[in-house]
Amino acid sequence: MKALLMSVAIAGFATGSLAQSGPTTLAMTCAQAAGIVASQGAAVLRTGSTTYDRYVRDGSFCAPQETTSPAWVKTADVAQCPIGGVCRSVDRDNR
Repeated sequence: MKALLMSVAIAGFATGSLAQSGPTTLAMTCAQAAGIVASQGAAVLRTGSTTYDRYVRDGSFCAPQETTSPAWVKTADVAQCPIGGVCRSVDRDNR
């Protein structure tokens, strides 16, 4: 059984299927995507076949040395859905 699970894991890694798991904003409405972030406080969402980010409801979900920047994503019904924010380093933003 362990060998079978290992084979499946290796095959999934080789085909990139592991990188493609999880919800994608392209298959959600704007309300659904924003609702996930609002209800969970922070969520990692895919925004394309190989792109993703961690979106937050507010700065309390960021590290102390970070601040939030507004974030918009493409969803099934809206080209630029205001999903919440992303955490960014304070030093990075001040450069």
